[in-house]
Amino acid sequence: MRPMAGTAAEWAATQVAGVRDHPRGRMALLSRTYHGPVGRAPRHLPFRRAAMSFMYWQIERGVLNPPDAAPPGSRWWREVNDRLLRDGCEAMARSGGLRGEQSSPAIDLWSAFISAPTSWSWYRAHNASIVSAYLDNRDLAELESATERFFLNVVLLRVLYAHALVAAPRLSLGRLAVLGRAIGDPRLGMAGIFLSLGRVLPDRYPPDEDLQVYLADEHGLGRMLDYGVIQPRLQQLYEWSALELGLPGLRGLIRDGNPTYAWSYEERHVWASGHASLPVRVPRRATSPR
Repeated sequence: MRPMAGTAAEWAATQVAGVRDHPRGRMALLSRTYHGPVGRAPRHLPFRRAAMSFMYWQIERGVLNPPDAAPPGSRWWREVNDRLLRDGCEAMARSGGLRGEQSSPAIDLWSAFISAPTSWSWYRAHNASIVSAYLDNRDLAELESATERFFLNVVLLRVLYAHALVAAPRLSLGRLAVLGRAIGDPRLGMAGIFLSLGRVLPDRYPPDEDLQVYLADEHGLGRMLDYGVIQPRLQQLYEWSALELGLPGLRGLIRDGNPTYAWSYEERHVWASGHASLPVRVPRRATSPR
């Protein structure tokens, strides 16, 4: 890790600027934040698993490619990734002794995670950065294709739900709440069931098919989770997350249980499960409240 100088926010911005057009450099920087300011943070390293998996998926899909690449990456995805990296770097710099005005409220949550690394504190910090980036970059999201905008909502509801598994298991799993913390633990492989977006989103950017093609081809497990487990509790999930993260703007991204981030409420039919097949009905019944 390079010697730190300036304010924490300035140092973090410099680190992110240095890797902005280098996707693998972004991954290396993310990895370094979990090693702490002195290069050794054994309590933090296990949480790197989920973060690195998500970063690897973004790189493979091409959303973090520089603007002059063929094909270029996504301005929206790059900005969201910048925010996550910057917040993590700034909190790490503060733990290493740098000070100065914080660039965002999420820094407090990252600092709390650094002080007491738990599944709950990791999700709060990670999702506060992600949701803040969503709210700040809605104009860029509007420039994406309809297919991509649909999946931006899927990404958001998945990361919110993974957090709720750990912090609000009864909300997320109903009568199976006792399983929530183990399933959602970002240090364990089972969390990948909910965060494995490669099973849900198109594997290349930009998507080259109409949305209906992707919906028809949706992986069976993904359909079961999204429609059978997550969809029935979406309104509650967003409202709970807004309170948990201290980001009331999140409530504006859902309406009557239908995600509306860069997506028209009039097009809400895509969030309906239609005919409830057996693979959808079974998990819905199993995870309903008592």
